[in-house]
Amino acid sequence: MTTLRPEAIHTDRLTLLPLAVEHAGEMATVLSDPGLHTFIGGAPETAEALRARYERWEAGSPNPSESWCNWMIRLRDEACAAGTLQATVTADDRGATAEIAWVVGTPWQGRGIATEAARGLVDWLRGHPVHTVIAHIHPDHRASAAVATAAGLAPTDQWCDGEVMWTATIG
Repeated sequence: MTTLRPEAIHTDRLTLLPLAVEHAGEMATVLSDPGLHTFIGGAPETAEALRARYERWEAGSPNPSESWCNWMIRLRDEACAAGTLQATVTADDRGATAEIAWVVGTPWQGRGIATEAARGLVDWLRGHPVHTVIAHIHPDHRASAAVATAAGLAPTDQWCDGEVMWTATIG
């Protein structure tokens, strides 16, 4: 598998833009609610910390069989960022597996944005040599479970760090 690079993805209401260092300031505001960390742990990061993280992500994985694909979720009509989306794509003997995750800022939750973004990402992954999509979801996080279901994933009986592994076969 060659390294995958994120490309702009367009859905009905969203543009998923490859996440770049220059997005750090806007994303620090979008991700500033400590409540976003209820299930994933940690705390909101400063613009400087996000800038450093995004620089590492843009540089790519040091593992040649792994691609880091990250997007900023942008609402076209409101011309603003609303969250992030990511896929870590790892080559294997059948092609590749993608682990996906999403975060939507508190003011934009409950509007189907995460669902639309996750569906757009899974559709994008179908166009690449990806056969399986995985998400890890806290068992009490009903909103993320609903997003995963809408994106075609189903829960498994496998657990990792207190989260349930959800999967979908796409290729």
